[in-house]
Formats: sequence, C-alpha cells, structure tokens
Amino acid sequence: MALLRRRAGLDDAARAALARVLTDPTFELIPLKNARDQATFLPGGATVSVTASPAKGLEATVELAAELQARGLRAIPHLSARMVRDRAHIAALLDGVAAAGIDRAFVVGGDAEEPGQYLDGLSLLEAMQSLGRLPAEIGVPCYPQGHPTIPDDRLLEALHAKARFASYMTTQLCFDAPAIGAWLAARRAEGIELPVRIGIPGVAAIPKLLEISARIGVRDAGRFIRKNTRFVGELIASGGLYRPTRLLESLAPLIADPAANVLGLHVYTFNQVEATVAWRTAELAKYETDAPT
Repeated sequence: MALLRRRAGLDDAARAALARVLTDPTFELIPLKNARDQATFLPGGATVSVTASPAKGLEATVELAAELQARGLRAIPHLSARMVRDRAHIAALLDGVAAAGIDRAFVVGGDAEEPGQYLDGLSLLEAMQSLGRLPAEIGVPCYPQGHPTIPDDRLLEALHAKARFASYMTTQLCFDAPAIGAWLAARRAEGIELPVRIGIPGVAAIPKLLEISARIGVRDAGRFIRKNTRFVGELIASGGLYRPTRLLESLAPLIADPAANVLGLHVYTFNQVEATVAWRTAELAKYETDAPT
C-alpha cells in the first residue's frame, strides 16, 4: 500500500480521494441532550451514526435514529451487544428500527459493566441471524491500535468471524496515520476484504478531545499533542481547537490507494456538529476546487 506521510503538497489522486470521502462522510452523534439541536447543522441527506449510551439504553438510540431518519437523514443506529437483555429485547429493538424505515445497523460489543445475554458483537450478530433479522447493511468496529481491555489476537479472531455478516468496518479513533495504514495492510494480506471507513475526530476543544480519547483507550492523543510543538502553537493560535486537517492529509495516500478499499470517513463529532460540518465544508471546497478537470 502507499506509504503514509505528511507532506506539504498532495498529488491529484490524493486530492481527488479527499474530495470523494469528504463529499458524504458519516457523522457520529451521541444521544445526549444536545444531539437533536446539533443534528440541525447536518447537511441534508447526510449519513449519521447514532451511538449507544449505557446510561440511556438502546431505546434512546433507536428513538433518535428514527427521528433523524424522518428528517431526511440516513441514520445508522448502534446496537451494543452488552446492553441487549435477551432475544426478545433485540427483536423489539429491530422492530423499532424497521418501523422507522431503517435497514442498517452498526453492531458493537460495548462496555456495559453488567451485560445481558450477549457478551460481544459476534454473539449478537449470530442471534440476529437466527431470528432472520439481519439488516441489509451492517457495520462493525476495528481497532488499528488495539483495545484497552481486549487482547489483539481476540480482536482479530472476532473481526474475521464477523466479516461474513458485515458490509464494512470502521476504525476506532486513532491519530496515527501510519498505524492505520500498517494495520489495514496486514488485514488485507490476511484476506479481510471488507471496505473500511476511517474514523477521524471532528473539531473539538483539546480538553474534550483528550477526555474522550482517554475514555476509549486511544494511545497517542496526549503524546501527539504534547510532543508536536508546531501543532501546539497552531492550537494556541486557533483558540485551542483541534481540527483534523493534518491527519486527513496524512491519510490521503491511503485513501487514494485502491488496494486499501477505503469506503469513506467516519467523523467522531463529540456532538460538536456545527463546527465539524463547517470544517468539512471548507475542506471539501478546497479539494473540489483543486481537483483536476
């Protein structure tokens, strides 16, 4: 696969690739109090992924996804296995998803401390299959820098097993473009052909970014910010907001590489949708303007 590196200039293929993935990214929303207000800043017809909150339950996820779908957005509810009580519960949730006209889901294991009948995403997918209720489009997570509590060998075994159910995989938040490229090259060599959505952070205040990164086990966010003095200087000048422009540019060769099979971007907005959409709009305009005719 193409070598990943930061560079001042991008070639035409890289610019065209960035224009492609910025055209229709998936924006992730957390079902918190401000989610509905922030969703009003999403472009018409945008794809929006609705996460699962252990505090609010999966019903809140399905309810918000249904509302967003009714607004003309393309909603993807997260189904967190450890939050599902039993077969009757997942059947009821899938009834709600279908009633909203949604035939897609993102299936994760989740971090609920007191799980129900399903301990991981694979067992939930198998249960959905046995019920004859698998959505037409299913996304599953993948972890270029590992998981804070699950060994790497178990993650890979599970990904191979889930691949037969899935339409695509989405990378967990990672700030290290070479790590993403190396991980993806290894998976392609192993025969995993699932298209991938690359997860990037949206625009976020640095304290919030570090807080969320630590919570989900991102290994390099704090180190990246502390050791990159030029980057810190830019943050100070920009009012302390992180923008993923440099990360996206460093990913451009990978996104442009057909062997990588990058389907698009998954933008972790942290519910800062207005600022993130404004950044995306400006970036898209830049690459559309520069794209070859």
